[in-house]
Amino acid sequence: MKTTFTRRAAMLAATATFAFGGIAFAEQHTSEQVMEDLHFIIPGGAGGGWDGTARGTGEALTNSGLVGSASYENMSGGGGGTAINYMIENAESLNNTVMVNSTPIVIRSLTGVFPQSFRDLTLVAGTIGDYAAIVVPTDSDIQDMQGLLSAYNEQGDDFAVGGGSVPGGLDHLVAALVMRAAGEDPTMLNYIPYDAGGEAMAGLLSGEIDALSTGLSEAIALAEQGEVRILGITAAERVPAYDSAPTFVEQGIDTEFVNWRGFFAAPGLPEEQVTAMQQAFSQMYETEAWEDVRSRNGWVNIYNEGDDFRTFLEEQEQEIGDLMRELGFL
Repeated sequence: MKTTFTRRAAMLAATATFAFGGIAFAEQHTSEQVMEDLHFIIPGGAGGGWDGTARGTGEALTNSGLVGSASYENMSGGGGGTAINYMIENAESLNNTVMVNSTPIVIRSLTGVFPQSFRDLTLVAGTIGDYAAIVVPTDSDIQDMQGLLSAYNEQGDDFAVGGGSVPGGLDHLVAALVMRAAGEDPTMLNYIPYDAGGEAMAGLLSGEIDALSTGLSEAIALAEQGEVRILGITAAERVPAYDSAPTFVEQGIDTEFVNWRGFFAAPGLPEEQVTAMQQAFSQMYETEAWEDVRSRNGWVNIYNEGDDFRTFLEEQEQEIGDLMRELGFL
């Protein structure tokens, strides 16, 4: 059975302390300024997909001149629930603030990790898609997915795959989908959860786990540093950002999957402020600054705002819920 998620599918992030990022100022002004400043709340720590998305987006917005300055606040905890609570409880003082999130806001609501859902926030826009990847350390004997499956069958429960999400979360879900497509029982996978993507990658490099399920953009960064080998990616075809990474499909594992990431604001945000945020994000796609960031990370351009974003999320909620029940995660 072919497992395929296109624009209706899913994503991840990092550590458990508050970290306050510096302010990035525009290097060049090629667009008319839409907002003076924009503050990004990141529900995980440094090194994860949420962190990279927020900082990359802020870089493009400021370098293009659409936003005067961008600042960043890492706020880990509660599987993303801490940041959501913060947005809700401090809504009146967050007029220039957006929170980055992705499919985990759907998954963790379904599983009861936190009681809120996307319906409790102001939906600004979905902005990018990011493929998923399975990686191993570069010094691993495993060279490809066939090698991983052989090691998995030899070692059984001793073979561990980690991820920066809770059991039944996005990274676990992706790994389970890949194993199912490879003919294995996805419920038997020994999945080791970490609080965030950065911690999961540290676990891989220290030998705590044998392989890691992660976002492609994170995988590319470490592969270029020579730290990991990408065994497979969930794109239909190889991506130009790192064309040496094989797809699962070309290795006979029929799995395609693209994760969305987007931005949410506090509930009750004035309509004119929501419109300004959406204008900044939508105009960003036409800038060279954004193309630099997008191509560097291997992201896919998507854009849906407001009611379209809500419809997208509601459909994904149903689709992901059905799949999680099928795999025994709900």
